[in-house]
Amino acid sequence: MKNSVSTILKAIGEDPNREGLVNTPSRVAKSYDELLSGYRVDPYKLINGALFEVEYDEMVIVRDIEFYSMCEHHMLPFIGRAHVAYLPDKKVIGLSKIPRIVDMFARRLQVQERMTQQVAQFLDEALHPHGVAVVIEALHLCSMMRGVKKHDSRMTTSAMLGYFRKNLATRTEFLDNISRSAEPLHF
Repeated sequence: MKNSVSTILKAIGEDPNREGLVNTPSRVAKSYDELLSGYRVDPYKLINGALFEVEYDEMVIVRDIEFYSMCEHHMLPFIGRAHVAYLPDKKVIGLSKIPRIVDMFARRLQVQERMTQQVAQFLDEALHPHGVAVVIEALHLCSMMRGVKKHDSRMTTSAMLGYFRKNLATRTEFLDNISRSAEPLHF
């Protein structure tokens, strides 16, 4: 990766041996290792047995989960918030696991639509709940800094499984909950 970054620096007309750039190839390699660490995470090991038998059948929502991802088309960041809900069927997952699952899928080259589906499908497979809902809102630097250059535009995607897809009242309850006093996204 370091050699590739040096090649890019040369291609844009820079000198990779210039004082400010000497360590840039190493820094970029290290940052990509962190930003794209989701490829090396086994989602079931991430859960680490944090599934608990509980007699609870009401909606569980974890909202405003910050995430950072990389657009697979331009390798530029997109950042946002994920809102995740499920309707337990005798099993709940440890609270910290849902943000970790979001981060695992975010830390890959992504498109927001796929990431939304991946979070929902994995929770559905791991928990076997009555339903899963995921809404992701994000700002994409690829459309802010280049291309259409629209600074305030954001993308919203959703995945609704089970009762959230079949039952309008369940879906509405979730959407009402995540829209309450939601804070705007800022850089």
